[in-house]
Amino acid sequence: MRILFIGDIVGKPGRRAIERLLEKVAASQGIEFTIANGENAAGGMGMTPEIAIEILNQGVDVLTTGNHVWAKKEIIPFLREERKILRPANYPDPAPGRGARVFESRNGKKIGVLNLEGRVFMRNLDCPFRTGEREVALLREETGVIIVDFHAEATSEKVAMGWFLNGKVSAVLGTHTHVQTADETVLDGGTAYITDVGMTGPVDSVIGIRKQLALERLLTQIPWKFDVAAGDIQLQGVIVDTNPETGRAISIERLRLRLDEES
Repeated sequence: MRILFIGDIVGKPGRRAIERLLEKVAASQGIEFTIANGENAAGGMGMTPEIAIEILNQGVDVLTTGNHVWAKKEIIPFLREERKILRPANYPDPAPGRGARVFESRNGKKIGVLNLEGRVFMRNLDCPFRTGEREVALLREETGVIIVDFHAEATSEKVAMGWFLNGKVSAVLGTHTHVQTADETVLDGGTAYITDVGMTGPVDSVIGIRKQLALERLLTQIPWKFDVAAGDIQLQGVIVDTNPETGRAISIERLRLRLDEES
């Protein structure tokens, strides 16, 4: 099974990249299932129901999220209704929404998607390792093809999760830091891994934010509101090939596509 995972969609530029590039790359690469992290799709922080529907209608099969999922309050009731949006599974049980589900690919194959959030330099949530272990066991009752979005800050925590779930899932894919790393690999247990899949949005920026505004915030420590940048829009992510019978990853390949605004 050929799976496309798209890195954090940032604001309107990121959504434009999805609109203009996703259909082409899915067709040219023979993609059977598409996952995207959408927690920054609304103005660089959060997601609204309208924006979620827009992205899903453009060919994304599942939207994962992270620590900014709660930024737009109108998404909260929507999380209870829309099964194609996941929030990290290691939020406490009263939190609305689900963190893991089994979906069906375009050719009828089952695929499990699990969303987890890290704790190092982030919120003190339930343990992502124990939560991940529990949720993976439940998903494996239906399918061996399981993709994990681990939304975390620390490289060490992400690497540790890759080894922890090695041989139990098809892929552990890092999100949140918005900088695509060059450590994609298939671990010895058949699990594809990368520390961060990257960002879909304006690369001429500070992780999607206007450079001058980000610098002013760092230099003055005044919490100015972030504004999404506009230049050099890219779609970044990875393509993971898996064996649908065993769930083992065959390969993982980084993807970086630049949006040509003149085309």
